[in-house]
Amino acid sequence: MRERAWLGGLRRPPNPLVSGHRAARGALRSMSEALGARRRLAWLNAADLSIGTTLDVRRTAEELADFTVPELADGAAVDLLDSVLRFQEGDRVSGGGAPRLRAMAVSEVEGLNLAPDPVGELSVHTADRLGQRCLTTRRPVLVSRMTRADFAVIAPSRESSDIMRRAGVHSYLAVPLIARGVLLGLADFVRAGHRAPFNRTDVALAMELASKAAVCIDNARLYGRERDHVVTLQRALLPRSSPSTPGLAVTSCYDPAADPAAVGGDWFDVVALPSGRTALMVGDVMGRGLAAAATMGRLRTVARTLMALDIAPERLLARLDLAARDLEEDQVATCLCAVYDPYGNTFRIASAGHPPPLLTGPDGAVSFLDVPAGAPLGTGVIPYDPVERPVPELSRLTLYTDGLIRSRTADLGTQLERLREAVGGGVPEDGTECRAVAERVGGDRSDDAIVLAALARPLGPECDVYVRALPPDGKAAGQARTAVREQLERWGLQELVDTTELVVSELVGNALRYGNAPGELRLLRHERLSVEVSDSGPDLPQIQHADVSDESGRGLQLINMMCRRWGSCRTPDGKVVWAEQDLPVRAGAPGPS
Repeated sequence: MRERAWLGGLRRPPNPLVSGHRAARGALRSMSEALGARRRLAWLNAADLSIGTTLDVRRTAEELADFTVPELADGAAVDLLDSVLRFQEGDRVSGGGAPRLRAMAVSEVEGLNLAPDPVGELSVHTADRLGQRCLTTRRPVLVSRMTRADFAVIAPSRESSDIMRRAGVHSYLAVPLIARGVLLGLADFVRAGHRAPFNRTDVALAMELASKAAVCIDNARLYGRERDHVVTLQRALLPRSSPSTPGLAVTSCYDPAADPAAVGGDWFDVVALPSGRTALMVGDVMGRGLAAAATMGRLRTVARTLMALDIAPERLLARLDLAARDLEEDQVATCLCAVYDPYGNTFRIASAGHPPPLLTGPDGAVSFLDVPAGAPLGTGVIPYDPVERPVPELSRLTLYTDGLIRSRTADLGTQLERLREAVGGGVPEDGTECRAVAERVGGDRSDDAIVLAALARPLGPECDVYVRALPPDGKAAGQARTAVREQLERWGLQELVDTTELVVSELVGNALRYGNAPGELRLLRHERLSVEVSDSGPDLPQIQHADVSDESGRGLQLINMMCRRWGSCRTPDGKVVWAEQDLPVRAGAPGPS
């Protein structure tokens, strides 16, 4: 009995051989787990080099999907909230909501062919789909072993469900993409065939990878949002349409840089001047981002105001230089201004450190115009020397900013020659010539660019001009009134005869009294009726404050009341004083713009 008790009270003595096998298996398991953990860590570290190589949302999503196949899954898809792609802060996904997502990337092992949502198209995750649960709870969803019912809540359609089942898909995993507290979308993965199903280790691995990728996607989102804001501001500060330009067909295009830090400094403008003339301007602030866009908007406003006063290009640049020096940002800019006179077929051009324009002749020959560059605006180095260039009809003047020819790999001479070839390469004349030039120059541009092209064309039947020299004595007023009456009757503008006779009498009288003598009378009928009288006097007229007892000094007051607008501008030989009236509205015809 004592022996039995002893035997019953003691365990069987351990077998040394069995204990050794167990210890070896435990050591191998620990070593395998350590090697697996080390491989997973190395794989996650490799993600830092493979995901987020660009600041493009779609490309980053593609890198995430490609990186997970086949190491983590046999198939992967990345869907982002549509609001994220519109640079908003993500949808407030509720339990009963149906978030709008856009398929951004799909990756599969060869031969799987799961027919997922087409890339770029919208998809809605309804409440019965597992993707909705992942977005609502912001937690991963794991279906380790899929049943027949699971396919219906995972696949986007019944057809896709049948394709997944026939392909042997048996395990599903979805993880949310969250960065800085913002829900961006989700990534889902499947395994098929004889591969082991997803487990909780795979969930932790996918969540860590999704966290890394979400930060990259959010960086691209913020980057794109900044660029979108700067480009939106830039476009808002640029003219939306060109005014009617007699004898000149103007087209333009603005091509923003891909880098938001490089956007914001370029501008252009087209201003209709009296007597059918047109002012063209391009400029480039030597800065980037919002500050440059704000400076550009201020300079363009000043330039447009000065040009509306009909200031010559060289004097415009001198005044812009003063305006640029008054800016608190202490920025400088280049600018080129050209004024086209359709009746003399001439361009008067002045430049403030801007690249030279190109002139394309009627025969297609292209050459750079020799315009004195001058100093950039804001440097205080004035004056600016203008050039006046006669151009035949069907010639084209092309203005641009230096972003079009700036390159990291080619020198300036090569880029200028490439631009010359692009302009002379038979560009279309359907309003897309500027875009065609920008595309032909191409290259590795990192700056925004503007192209402005102006084609000199014959005056159409809707535009008439009458010019007459006036005698330098008291007979000038009577001859001017007679000429106005006869010409307006020929144009069928009898309603404007009385007013125009009074206007021209005042203009000629002022020229006789203050401008030495009248020189030339010009009448222009286009969208409005314009009357101008030139003289050789240096002083520009101003409205005087006339008392009740004064016998003179009310002429310009009358012109100001009877006309739509009036003004004066200096010329190389003196000045021109002009006044505009609206044309009478005919029955069935649109009114003046």
